[in-house]
Amino acid sequence: MKKALLAGVGLSLLAASPALSQTITVWDWKSGDPVAMSYFDQAKAEFEEANPDVTINYVMQPNDQYYTILGTALASGAGPDVFLLNGGAQARARFEALTDLTDLSGDLVGLEEFQDEDGTVYALPISIQGFVVYYNKALYEQAGLDPETPPQTWDDLVAACEVVAEAGSAPCFTLGNREGFAGEFILSSLAASMLTEEQQQAFADGELAWSSPEVTAILETWVSTQDMGWYREGANSTSKFMDEYEQFMRGDAVHTIGLMSDIAHWKQFDDFLGAENVGVFRHPAPDMAFDEPRMPVSGGIGYGVNKDGDNVELATAFVEHLASAGPIQTFVNDAGVVPANTTVDTSGLSSPSVISILDWLEPYGVTTAHANVTAAELTEWQRQSQLLLNGDVTPAEAAARLDEVQAEARSDD
Repeated sequence: MKKALLAGVGLSLLAASPALSQTITVWDWKSGDPVAMSYFDQAKAEFEEANPDVTINYVMQPNDQYYTILGTALASGAGPDVFLLNGGAQARARFEALTDLTDLSGDLVGLEEFQDEDGTVYALPISIQGFVVYYNKALYEQAGLDPETPPQTWDDLVAACEVVAEAGSAPCFTLGNREGFAGEFILSSLAASMLTEEQQQAFADGELAWSSPEVTAILETWVSTQDMGWYREGANSTSKFMDEYEQFMRGDAVHTIGLMSDIAHWKQFDDFLGAENVGVFRHPAPDMAFDEPRMPVSGGIGYGVNKDGDNVELATAFVEHLASAGPIQTFVNDAGVVPANTTVDTSGLSSPSVISILDWLEPYGVTTAHANVTAAELTEWQRQSQLLLNGDVTPAEAAARLDEVQAEARSDD
């Protein structure tokens, strides 16, 4: 990241066009979130103060329609100056619309999900994201489980869910798969431990088919959790954000697969349930490729600049500021993100859950499988995950269809 002061960047831009009043339009699905608002407000206020003739206009789009709306806007030439992207498949599908930001990425990690094969960075990550299992310690105690000894193996997890089912007070997991997002979470959570690093890379490269025994086993495991009665009925009509997580916070389920940053994560659960009542563990899996469960970790969300926008230079300066230490420190303190900016201080985070997560990043963090497939595969997996939960297709049938999408998508690369 450039070390120049923001004010210096802004003044140099103003000198080039002193009489122009300009608006930078920013699309995302987060700027209206009350928990994250301090981050967005700070970035806007600081940038506008340094650039008095510039107005930052945040436009929050609906999360479940975001990429459809964005794609339509970009195709029509009416896209925003700056837009937020999930790292991985969704970012890569839009590289052609983005400006090269490689020179601004020096202090950042999680770049792999926002760069092409040549190392060109097209969006600056603001968070590190990943999946862990959160559990309600009070419900563990009520079921007769030890709240300080969460499952470490697949057999442990199956046994815990059997105890929960016998207690009968709540389902083992809450699940919201109306948009297919739960399918994404489970795919990456299981793949983290079931696929070796070489297999993860082959899957990312399109060389390991969905119908391979290794990937089909993940689909079969997804179906087995449904067959074992881990979820309440109606998961495919329940939204993940935020119906699933509101159920967890109400105590209507014992476990949930949640995020590690900024929403549906440790801080939100701590604030609602109390930090002492929230436990966390890495999702185990059957036939693990490792001695201990791994954890999917990647660049989370990041901002890119529309290369066809009217204010590319100013938009680039604002994206640099969005990823800089000042606003990100506020994002960490207020919203509990795990920052992509390595100069941000996380020592003030005291939650037992986040301390565990931070300790696990280096020794147990692996790639996020669903972020490494193509956007077309991801969309189809969202659909197939719903069909699998409903029992409308078998794992073999779902894998065969995903193979077709994988082959077609890769042929277009």
